[in-house]
Amino acid sequence: MRVAETFVSLQGEGERQGMPCFFLRLSGCNLRCAWCDTEYSFEKGTDRSVDEVVKEIADSGLSYVCVTGGEPLLQKEELIPLLEILGAADIHVDIETNGTIPFDDVSAYASICMDVKCPSSGEMSDLSLLSSLTEKDCLKFVIGDEADYLYMVEVLAAHKPKSPVCITPVFGTDTKWLIETIIAERLPVRFQLQLHKVVHVQ
Repeated sequence: MRVAETFVSLQGEGERQGMPCFFLRLSGCNLRCAWCDTEYSFEKGTDRSVDEVVKEIADSGLSYVCVTGGEPLLQKEELIPLLEILGAADIHVDIETNGTIPFDDVSAYASICMDVKCPSSGEMSDLSLLSSLTEKDCLKFVIGDEADYLYMVEVLAAHKPKSPVCITPVFGTDTKWLIETIIAERLPVRFQLQLHKVVHVQ
């Protein structure tokens, strides 16, 4: 598989925010979001075998792995054997995906964190995939402005996802209005800052 980088840090977002985690960032992405903070993963990478990656995870001593990108499901053929090994070793795996590639065939081995692309990103997720999310998964919206917020409200009302919902403001934008709106409208969501950009642990 083509690996952009591996590292140990705290999970920066989602349901397991703050937990020590082994990150496996795979290379390549099929989107070009306007506010992407990992553009280096589009091209950068080293070819690694599944066995090499498994050994590195085992050596880390961690039982929680986050597979991210880029878009990790572009390498699904190589990823599934890795997930099978990690599952047999009782290692929990989260897969962060942009919601453009079906994930039914990997959800048996991992929790899915689907990042729904809002208008400010300049891209769009496949909203039909929302029906595949379960209570063990996570749905994330990165909000840059009011148009993004209204889009999120529309999506939640139309699809009523089963998974928990996390809202993250685009890093560096004003958060006061977003927090006040979430409270005023009693939204059943979790507001999160991107922890990894605040504490700089890596």
